[in-house]
Amino acid sequence: MKKRKFKAESQRLLDLMIHSIYTHKEIFLREILSNASDAIDKLKYVSLTDQGVGLNAGDFYIRITADEPGRTLTVSDNGIGMSEEELENHLGVIANSGSLQFRKELGEDEDSGVIGQFGVGFYSAFMVSDHITVITKKYGEAQAYRWESDGVDGYTVEPCEKEQVGTDVIMHLKADGEDEPEEYSQYLKPYEIRALVKKYSDYIRFPIRMEMPHSRRKEGSSDDKPEYEEVMEEETLNSMVPLWQRKKSDVSKEEYDEFYRQRFGDFAAPQSVIAVSAEGAVTYKALLFIPSRRPGLYGTEEFQPGLQLYSAGVMIMDKCAELLPECFNFVRGVVESPDLSLNISRELLQHDRQLKIISANLEKKIRAELARMLRDEREEYEKLWQNFGLQLKVSAFNHYGEKKEQLQDLLLFYSSREKKLVTLEEYVSRMPESQKYIYYASGDTVEAVDHMPQTELLKDREMEILYFTERADEFLADILHEYHDKPFRSVANGDLELEGDKRPEETASEQETIAFIKETLGDAVDEVKASARLKTHPVCLSSGEGMTFEMEKYFSVVQPEMGMKAKRILEVNVDHPAFAALETARITDPERAKKYAQVLYQQALLIAGLPLADPSGYTDLLCSLWS
Repeated sequence: MKKRKFKAESQRLLDLMIHSIYTHKEIFLREILSNASDAIDKLKYVSLTDQGVGLNAGDFYIRITADEPGRTLTVSDNGIGMSEEELENHLGVIANSGSLQFRKELGEDEDSGVIGQFGVGFYSAFMVSDHITVITKKYGEAQAYRWESDGVDGYTVEPCEKEQVGTDVIMHLKADGEDEPEEYSQYLKPYEIRALVKKYSDYIRFPIRMEMPHSRRKEGSSDDKPEYEEVMEEETLNSMVPLWQRKKSDVSKEEYDEFYRQRFGDFAAPQSVIAVSAEGAVTYKALLFIPSRRPGLYGTEEFQPGLQLYSAGVMIMDKCAELLPECFNFVRGVVESPDLSLNISRELLQHDRQLKIISANLEKKIRAELARMLRDEREEYEKLWQNFGLQLKVSAFNHYGEKKEQLQDLLLFYSSREKKLVTLEEYVSRMPESQKYIYYASGDTVEAVDHMPQTELLKDREMEILYFTERADEFLADILHEYHDKPFRSVANGDLELEGDKRPEETASEQETIAFIKETLGDAVDEVKASARLKTHPVCLSSGEGMTFEMEKYFSVVQPEMGMKAKRILEVNVDHPAFAALETARITDPERAKKYAQVLYQQALLIAGLPLADPSGYTDLLCSLWS
């Protein structure tokens, strides 16, 4: 029998397709099963007008048969089959799609459910096979045909016997080689095959059947010492009907929880479920889950966000990051749409217009659900905040505050007055009319902020302060700038602009002492001044406008080579006994007064959470004052 050459441009195209187009070899099973599903779809469509088909909806199936000794994996269907001419056109011409032609014949607006478009999926089987045999019989024809190829230099087609309409794709798997990292034998293992079906083809609309091993008690074995044997029983490997295709009112919470646990490998139930069904510019269904705990690897470089993407029941991508905005990258779920423009491997998308529309809609749905939780389930929202609040904060100031308007009402901060987390809306609603600013204080912990000297004056006036305890907070305040026309103002920097907070002019002696402190400290500080915000504490540091100390700490970790530092303004409480002691020493013992000035500055650094240049020297300085 004469071997026929492939009619594509060159053998190089086949090599490229086999070795380069697909990301993972295991994809081959998805492609072959998708082709089988397409073939059944075509015959099912024909049966609507042709009673001769003789098959009801429940009669269609796909069967997988694994022969480990013979190293063959067979996928059979009872779909429409192929004629000799179609074998020539569809399997002899690489990248010619029979499914695409079928859809064109139906008309562009006809929804056939067929997903094949490019005619290359079949050849993915050569990634794992060294020889493929296709036995097929077209509906309405008496003759069956056998197509064979080793994928190297062509193929053969000859008549053969086949009783039923449909197609068998028989793949002879490559040998496991020492130089080949892939173990092809795994694709003959029943449990591996079932796992691949569940992963990629679980929602194909027709049953995918296969004989699976089961343990069964031997007949006649005693109750005391029962004996068991392994038997093969046919199973349907796929569930066929996706949960997201059902109405939310028809699905119980337990069903959603179990689906989430199994699909995303989480032992905890999700905190919230969002079901979406949309028709319009893009038609799609989505089932989204807000986890009740942080996913594995979340917050690390290894974490991969994204939603599972389906088309016609076939998983196209396991993690499609384009479907989720960065701010909600913790959300898990699935999206299915018939309107996707797939590329040649069906693993990526040719155009992102559809994705952008879906992503924008899902973002609104997720934001609305978070707002509902914040309003109606505050305790649940605060649990979510503990897991993902930092992500929302960072996303609000990332990209120059691109998402700040959408996220600002979802943010929570600890309140000095309420002693709990509050929203910006709640803070502003409690502000007295005379208050100009949203005041905040920054530190490593709530306890540390609570003891900051700079908070005393505001607390005495019973004014609420937001506690910023994460490095992201000050960047966030800088980007937000204001909320409801109320600017943010740090209690540690700049003028608090409180009514009646102007202190009396310093005396000449106080001014001389302040100048003495500046001369003693030199370039270590940018300025020394009498403080209007200190009450019982002797000293504090402020940074004025611009970079803050929290920002300095952040950049010292992520970009230490830049040496970025905030201004250091030493504020002294001229009414404190420590200042009085320094003032007296300035006149009676200048050298001792210099030590006092150094001690006050070092203490201010400690209060601000800034490192001491020489901790040992500071200890010696303190000890020298006892002599």
